Amino acid sequence: MQAVKTAVTVSPTVRTLPSGIPFVPRLNLAARSPSLGHHAGHSTRSDVPARWAGGVSTSPVSGLTSKTFLTASPTAIHTQRFLHTSAVARDAPQVPDFSPYKASSTASNRALSYFMVGSLGVLSASLAKSTVTEFLVTMSASADVLALAKVEVELASIPEGKNVIIKWRGKPVFIRHRTQEEVEEARSVDWKSLRDPQSDEDRTKQPEWLVMLGVCTHLGCVPIGESGDFGGWFCPCHGSHYDISGRIRKGPAPLNLEVPAYDINEAEGKMVIG
Repeated sequence: MQAVKTAVTVSPTVRTLPSGIPFVPRLNLAARSPSLGHHAGHSTRSDVPARWAGGVSTSPVSGLTSKTFLTASPTAIHTQRFLHTSAVARDAPQVPDFSPYKASSTASNRALSYFMVGSLGVLSASLAKSTVTEFLVTMSASADVLALAKVEVELASIPEGKNVIIKWRGKPVFIRHRTQEEVEEARSVDWKSLRDPQSDEDRTKQPEWLVMLGVCTHLGCVPIGESGDFGGWFCPCHGSHYDISGRIRKGPAPLNLEVPAYDINEAEGKMVIG
């Protein structure tokens, strides 16, 4: 019958004291190993584990192999070590020498600084002006709106004693080429006694040309020309009568017909409204 050998690892049987020193009965830890040639006068090498710390043993009866390993905690007392140097300690690091880069003249360096500051200021102001201008342009009226802001009228196309109605900013505008008799009639009225006192001279730039908005000051209706009790304009909606100067003379309207801003270019024979 042939014996079978089996390797079994068992737990360590060596106990350690609270100080970390292994406790083994009948073991003299102070004993020294035999002195060798290159270890004369020294104890056992520290890199070689002691025999009791572990090993392999074979039982002569059963033939079992036992491997035992023990790791003991260090027994040395650790002390804190401080770095020591004999180098001279400086209070501050050494500042590099920038004398080769120093300006040769203080005045020239100051002039360059003023030039750079002034140039930056001018550039900043120009940029700010451009930004504000572009922002205001976006808020201005478009080209089609500006085209309707002003209207030109050929004065030669309006005969004397006739009315012309044009559209300006969505509103009707009455243009009357008055005769001399109509001018004298409008200026002979005692305008201070009217509901909305205003002289004919204040309402016209030239006596023969009368320009007004064709909107009744009562409720915004459009009066009819060459009608009414005073030979001017009449609003059939509520019976407001205006004279030949566009002043309210009778009816519920509280004010005279409004006179818009206009200019007369006699050289070109044109009237510009707006």
